[in-house]
Amino acid sequence: MPSKKSETSRKKASSPRKTTRKSAAKKPASRAGSTRRTARKRRGRKPKTFLGRIRWRLAGLPWPSPMQAIKVTGYTVGGLFAASVLWVFALRFVPVPGTMLMLMRSVEGQTVERDWARLDQVSPDLVRAIIAAEDTKFCTHHGFDVEQIKAAIEDTRDGKRLRGASTISQQTAKNVFLWPGRGFVRKGLEAWFTLLIETFWPKQRIMEVYLNVAEWGDGYFGAEAAAQGRFGKRADALTPYEASLLASVLPNPHDWHVAPPGPYVRGRSATLRARMNVVRRDGLDACIY
Repeated sequence: MPSKKSETSRKKASSPRKTTRKSAAKKPASRAGSTRRTARKRRGRKPKTFLGRIRWRLAGLPWPSPMQAIKVTGYTVGGLFAASVLWVFALRFVPVPGTMLMLMRSVEGQTVERDWARLDQVSPDLVRAIIAAEDTKFCTHHGFDVEQIKAAIEDTRDGKRLRGASTISQQTAKNVFLWPGRGFVRKGLEAWFTLLIETFWPKQRIMEVYLNVAEWGDGYFGAEAAAQGRFGKRADALTPYEASLLASVLPNPHDWHVAPPGPYVRGRSATLRARMNVVRRDGLDACIY
């Protein structure tokens, strides 16, 4: 017959062990909870100001390691590179929907007028006038006129006024993909997009896009809108005189006017008509026609 002592020991062995509050409190806290408490200790007391609360919140965020930051930067740069290439390649086949300058003029309250015109719908005289006025080496360079850039740098060193050395390709890249203004960042992006359009677009496409996004003042963008607004005719019906007038005001279409032209514009248009004959005679428009 089993004794009372052995019976009591069996009951203790079979009964579940009870966990006291004291032992439960000694269990290690979860890693997430300890991390949050550590972050709160580092941040200190929650500040009262709005900016202070933002800094307080940011201090508790888990910042990436240097290797993670390098990876994120690499992915970002690679994504921007791929997006820019695809963007340029797409605009080789479709009309440019708009530019930053057009948006700025609209915000300023101007009525932006533009009608896309194919290159064969623009007078060859206007194309020659643009080449004569802006970039006589358009058909031979690959986006940059190195000689003009060197000359501009030398003039700046000599204390002369800074003059432009941008080619038609550079102006097209700036007008289509960037914003007006100066600065090393914008110039660097301009050089990048110039390389892209010279790689993916033929010269005819560069000239076509340039003629459709150039600003001619009073909200007129593109050769077709300028021809209609200034002379009441289509761009393919422009005479050499009218084409030279439009090309004459391109550097500053807000201060120089076509109708009626001032003394400077009349003199510059006469010079451009003489240069247009040189462009035709020497085949400086051979990449277009």
